[in-house]
Amino acid sequence: MSQHEHDHPHQSHGDIVKRLKRAEGHLRSIVTMIENGRACVDIAQQLHAVEKAVCQAKRTLIQDHIDHCLEDTVGALTSGQRAPLEEFKQITKYL
Repeated sequence: MSQHEHDHPHQSHGDIVKRLKRAEGHLRSIVTMIENGRACVDIAQQLHAVEKAVCQAKRTLIQDHIDHCLEDTVGALTSGQRAPLEEFKQITKYL
């Protein structure tokens, strides 16, 4: 276990696993669509949906990490010291 890993999963990890398992199943169905010769527009639409699901899982993971791990590392801060951290947390919403 590296120094950045924790003995317990983050609160969001269960939700992320569920999202990724759904995306995994969805991706398998897209492979079947391709093998069955479905229209490219339909395939592209489904790929877009999987891409969005994976991106949302990534965003959730990163935001959870910042909310918990970064704050644990930084420790207690005054309100003036918190401003850059809060700004950093806000900008990650645009990942």
